[in-house]
Order: sequence, then structure tokens, then C-alpha cells
Amino acid sequence: MIAEQREQATALSVARMCRVLGIERTAIYRPRRGPTEQEMVLRDAIQRVALAWPDYGYRMMTPALRRRGWQVGARRVRRIMREDNLLCHRRRKSWIRYPRHGLPRHPNLALGFTPTGINQLWVADLTYIRLRIGFVNLAVILDAFSRRGIGWALGMTLEGDLTMAALRMALARRRPQPGLIHHSDGGVQYAAYGYVDLLRAHEIRPSIESTW
Repeated sequence: MIAEQREQATALSVARMCRVLGIERTAIYRPRRGPTEQEMVLRDAIQRVALAWPDYGYRMMTPALRRRGWQVGARRVRRIMREDNLLCHRRRKSWIRYPRHGLPRHPNLALGFTPTGINQLWVADLTYIRLRIGFVNLAVILDAFSRRGIGWALGMTLEGDLTMAALRMALARRRPQPGLIHHSDGGVQYAAYGYVDLLRAHEIRPSIESTW
């Protein structure tokens, strides 16, 4: 009976993880040859470039990698980007297609600002987590005063839905008063009209890193 309950709990956790990552549950049980260490290092380099330039397709990614010392062809880059879901966000006709996106810039309100309590300054960022056979992307929002994560979302792509999900979680958990500063880099996900509109709907002031 105990063994059966453990098995059910494990199955539930697997199903939940599959829903979060957006993959089919059956894919976990298919035999798969894992990538070599060299390919994982290359994928790591591609993820770093993709975080800095989420608008890059494989044609722009390939010379960017070569400038970093990688001797790699466009077909290989395209295959890896497709496997890691770094190409799909370019299929939509939206703001995410263009480098230096031209969206409104916001002043750096966090510069020189020292919070004295929670819900005065939130800091948002995107990163990725390297797994044994791939990567997942993480959008997170931290409260600068408590240094606590208050909103996060995991996903297989860098599309704007990921950052929006993290922001909605933070809003639901904290319900901040008007005047809060939301600080981030100038990435297209944070400068997007939909994201900024959601901030302003809650009377939150957007702030962008000065170096952008």
C-alpha cells in the first residue's frame, strides 16, 4: 500500500513537471542518447547569446558564436536552437522580432535608491538552468529589500509569456501599493507594451538599467 502511494505521488510530480515545461509525458520514457559534454558547452554559449539577444535567429546566432571562438556551421546552430526552443518565438509577428526593438525607454529609477521596506523596489531578470540533457529558462522577480523571490516562471522558450507569468505571480502574492519601482534590463520582454501596461495598471513605475 505504501509503495503504491509512493508510485502515485511520483507519477503526479512527473505529470506536473511535464505541464510546467510544456512537454509530453511520454517523451520522458523514450530512450534518448544524451548530448556530449562539448555540445552541452556549445548549447550553454547559445543560451547566453539568446538571453542577451532574444531576437536572434540561427543566421545571426552563427556569426555571434564565431566571434566568440566557436567553429560552428549554421545548420548545426539551427538544429540546436530548434531543439532548445530558441527559434519558435520568432514565428510570431510581434515586437519580439527586431534587434534594438525601438520600444519606449524608461529612466533608471533604481539608481541611488535604497529601499527601507518591502514592495518599494522589485528587480526582474531572466536566466536559464542547465540540466543534464538540456536547458529551461527562468524568469524571476526579487524584492530588493528582503532579497526574496516573489515571482517566478519556468519555460522552454524566452517569449514574453514567461516574464508575464512571473510578474502576475508577484502581484498576486504581494498586492503592492502604488509607487513601487520595477527595475530590469532593457530586454524586449520587459520593455514590451503588454508588460509595461500590466505594471501601470497596478500603478507600478517601470525602471530600466542605464547601460541599455
